[in-house]
Amino acid sequence: MKLPSTLLVRPFVKASISLGLGLAVSTAVAQTAPPTQPPAGTMQTAPAGAWTLQRAVDYALEHNLTVRQNQLTAETSSAILRQSKAAQLPTANLNGSQTWNYGRSVNPLTYEFQNQTTRSNNVSGVAQVVLFQGFQLRNTVKRNTLDYQASLGDIEKARNDLSLNVASQFLQLVLSEELVRTNQLKVDSDVQQVERTRKLLKAGSVAESNLLDLQAQQATDELNVITAQNQRDIARLQLTQLMNLDTVSQAAFQVEVPNLPDPDEQAPLSEDPNATYQTALTLLPEIKAADLRVSSAKSTVDIARGGYMPRLSFGASIFSGYSSARTITSVGNDSTARKTTFYVENPATPGTTVPLNVLVYQRNTAILSQSYWDQLDQNLGRQLQFNLSIPILNGLQVRTNVQRSLINVQQAQLNAEQTRLNLRQSIQQAYADAVAAQRKFGAARRQVEAQTTSYRNAEIRFNNGLLNGTEFNITKNNLTAAESTMIQAKYEFIFRRKVLDFYQGKPLTL
Repeated sequence: MKLPSTLLVRPFVKASISLGLGLAVSTAVAQTAPPTQPPAGTMQTAPAGAWTLQRAVDYALEHNLTVRQNQLTAETSSAILRQSKAAQLPTANLNGSQTWNYGRSVNPLTYEFQNQTTRSNNVSGVAQVVLFQGFQLRNTVKRNTLDYQASLGDIEKARNDLSLNVASQFLQLVLSEELVRTNQLKVDSDVQQVERTRKLLKAGSVAESNLLDLQAQQATDELNVITAQNQRDIARLQLTQLMNLDTVSQAAFQVEVPNLPDPDEQAPLSEDPNATYQTALTLLPEIKAADLRVSSAKSTVDIARGGYMPRLSFGASIFSGYSSARTITSVGNDSTARKTTFYVENPATPGTTVPLNVLVYQRNTAILSQSYWDQLDQNLGRQLQFNLSIPILNGLQVRTNVQRSLINVQQAQLNAEQTRLNLRQSIQQAYADAVAAQRKFGAARRQVEAQTTSYRNAEIRFNNGLLNGTEFNITKNNLTAAESTMIQAKYEFIFRRKVLDFYQGKPLTL
């Protein structure tokens, strides 16, 4: 399932928001990248301008490096698939060798012993095709196809994980920015309150302890600002690292704060977690990848069982050779005459012989080495061959392979069930957290309203000298805590709401 331009992503990691002063997102960061990547190990400088969530996710998908491993794994699976398909084709090879023999050796062409230095060449061409191998080749192609499809699902899962993590960290940064602004407003209010109290002290309207309490509260609120700024900087750093941005230019990295509605302005969650789960089963690539690996394991069983069946192959070869020891006798056109004397029986005198002179003519001859190409032509041989192998007993290797394959099928099925179980639990947890956050926000807003009224009343009493500084600071801190809880509940609900949108196949927008 590919990510459209509208950022349709699915989460495949459990992302949780733990609420302290800020929003801490605990996710197993799975980084992704598209087919084109910058050089490995390089950090990218942030372009100018404020970052929206869409832009941040798109940039992360384009420049993040870790998911490159998933893509390389898919490329490896693709190469294995191509090789398994090519294994069904005939094989053809040319072979050649050159040998020098010294001393006593066997002539490779005449198979006679000889005692001389010879040079020989052997050349051959061999072709072979598997006619039957227990359907192992076909089942291997089927298994490798399933593995390749599963690896593509892993890429999509990694891309979706990265998109979810970027969205989580983006909301973390937005929350941190809002907490910084909220705490800074408290400091600004403290400054005004201290200045007003100092004037009242000069006029003798309030005790000096009130001024000291307010100054202590101002210092505390300034510390809260520093703490919020530190958490904002950490959130920005984590987001830029996730996006593979240059960490040196952190100050230049700013996010565009979206206009997010409050949870109580939205209708209560009415989604059925089970219906969301059924929808996610048809959309999530990790579910499809798990099912594909179950089918792949079953194909491995078929491959192992093919070891019980006979193997039949056909081969053809052509071969020839040359040896420097091979010679021929060459007869020339000229001849040599020599006188030869024979003794024959004398017919006149039986028992005696007389000489007979005969002139014999003999052609001249020479012993020559036979030419290279003539030998290749004369030594040319051809062969056709059928090979049949019937397995009978091979140390129970085939049986053991089948048993191991069946165990792997069970393991793949358990993994698929575990993946579905994790998905169901993640959806149920996200739904429960979203409902809880929405309720928590409503209660926190009512608490803020009540604490605001109490603070205004306490401020009037404090300015009139009817309330000491300690009691006034307690009222103010209660309001600050209520406001912080409300802000955190708001962003927790937004994140959980978007997680459920992921599982339902809805585009992620803020």
